Amino acid sequence: MAEQGREAPGRCCSYHTVQRWLPVLRWLPQYSLQWLQLDLIAGVTVGLTVVPQALAYAEVAGLPVQYGLYSSFMGCFIYCLLGTSKDVTLGPTAIMSLLVSSYASQDPAYAILLSFLSGCIQLAMGLLRLGFLLDFIACPVIKGFTSAASVTISFNQVKNILGLRNIPRQFFLQVYHTFRRIGETRAGDAVLGLVCLAALVGLGVMKGHIPRIRRVELVSVRISRLIVWATATARNALVVLFAGLVAYSFQVMGSQPFTLTGETPQGLPPFRLPPFFKATANSTVPFSEMVQDLGAGLAVVPLMGLLETIAIAKAFASQNSYRIDPNQELLAMGLTNLLGSFVSSYPVTGSFGRTAVNAQTGVCSPAGGLITGILVLLSLAYLTSLFYYIPKAALAAVIICAVAPMFDARIFRTLWRVKRLDLLPLCVTFLLCFWEVQYGIGAGVLVSSILLLYAIARPRIKVSEQGVLLVQPASGLHFPAVESLREAVHRWALAVSPPRCVILDCTHVSSVDYTVVLGLADLLQEFRKRGVTLTFSGLQVHVLQVLLSADLEGFQHFPSLEGAARATLASPAEKGRGVDLDVSSQALLYDASCENMPPTSGLIQ
Repeated sequence: MAEQGREAPGRCCSYHTVQRWLPVLRWLPQYSLQWLQLDLIAGVTVGLTVVPQALAYAEVAGLPVQYGLYSSFMGCFIYCLLGTSKDVTLGPTAIMSLLVSSYASQDPAYAILLSFLSGCIQLAMGLLRLGFLLDFIACPVIKGFTSAASVTISFNQVKNILGLRNIPRQFFLQVYHTFRRIGETRAGDAVLGLVCLAALVGLGVMKGHIPRIRRVELVSVRISRLIVWATATARNALVVLFAGLVAYSFQVMGSQPFTLTGETPQGLPPFRLPPFFKATANSTVPFSEMVQDLGAGLAVVPLMGLLETIAIAKAFASQNSYRIDPNQELLAMGLTNLLGSFVSSYPVTGSFGRTAVNAQTGVCSPAGGLITGILVLLSLAYLTSLFYYIPKAALAAVIICAVAPMFDARIFRTLWRVKRLDLLPLCVTFLLCFWEVQYGIGAGVLVSSILLLYAIARPRIKVSEQGVLLVQPASGLHFPAVESLREAVHRWALAVSPPRCVILDCTHVSSVDYTVVLGLADLLQEFRKRGVTLTFSGLQVHVLQVLLSADLEGFQHFPSLEGAARATLASPAEKGRGVDLDVSSQALLYDASCENMPPTSGLIQ
């Protein structure tokens, strides 16, 4: 034992342990020139996607456009060192931008502080290995939120497509004022926005129908397909570039029919502490008050960020046949948001669209993110002056095309066919998210939790005639389920005349708690008072140990159902009834998973 204790520190500092905390050490020794070529292509392709999207998502977050770029490079470098998926790219996303808009009050100081605090929470969760908490957010809740976010974000950009100003951000007010003021539409913005939408949709459809490039084909055919594929993949950058050139042309001619992005500060963001207080014209907002203002965002933003990243990482890991470490993903995400706040980043997460582009271009390692991060830094250093001419209508078109696929209309039909009860948390989340995001997510989690707790409190219990009365719980028994079990046993065994002996088949019972033990003790006492027996069969070892430790009076257990049936039929109460043992035949009297079945004639009098 002493030797093991001395060896423990060595194991903690072993190369394998270091590899677990720094996944870059796993793939770096295998890196090759071929990997470098593919990572370079993937990094450039994703970079051409992330720059226009970052500008657009900053608009969704209600922040100046440069903050989208400030949020786009730190994750590329951190994830290269700590990430366990070769495909995932971290950066601003539509959903996270919507959450930031909801909780940061369109104030960069609050957005940056939210990134810092979210990173701290995510790091703590990763170190404590609390990733399992995400399992309590059910799929219908996620689908309801993402579908509502798709509608909310898309409609939020309609004002930019139409060139309308001073439209409220609250969804219902936004709908009202947009239709009320639709007569103020700027023709230039509307035409350009619709043209950009059509181009993005057309290029997206084209990309989905490009055949795979095969080496047996002619070089000219392969090159032409590669050009078409590259054009479709970089469609966001090309459309934004086209719109910017059109706007610049009008500016040179002395007129400007479009609403432009405007001045963007040039240069890299300064590396400095996040704002732990905010100076206003008349006073200073202290750190404690800023935290209070962020409110539920300190829970919703870290959890939704982790949920989005891990879901994407798992999906692409399964598709490309490798494994990820969810808790390591938490650490990578947490450190990205924590360090990102020092360069004026708002909270980021994994991007499904850019991750898909990364995977489709054949990325071989997380090193592809380094190329993407360098492109973003170059854009900040040298290209921000050109962002002035980007029309807001073009960025709105990019956002709408990015978030539209998030609306999953099929999930409603699928749940109606598979399990209609799951439509309840889906619809509650979907509808309330139009009011406030936190209310929608909170209500959806609450409804799904109630459904889960109800299933625990009312487990499936079968009551059948098998020579004797057989009661079969279908799962673990926990304290909310005691009354349901007692009610079923009392109804079918003790409330009839004469009372029946019962075998409680616990084959499927995997756990019990102290309240269940007390409930079983009360049942045994009631059976003794009525002069009949309650016999247990098929108890698992750990469950049997719990019941034996409780020293229940009159407790009888048999490993098999046949042994329990023989012992029960040997009791005076059942001998008087003249019932024969026949464990091969079974008549179902009651199933708690169905509607209550009436007593079967001739079986229970």
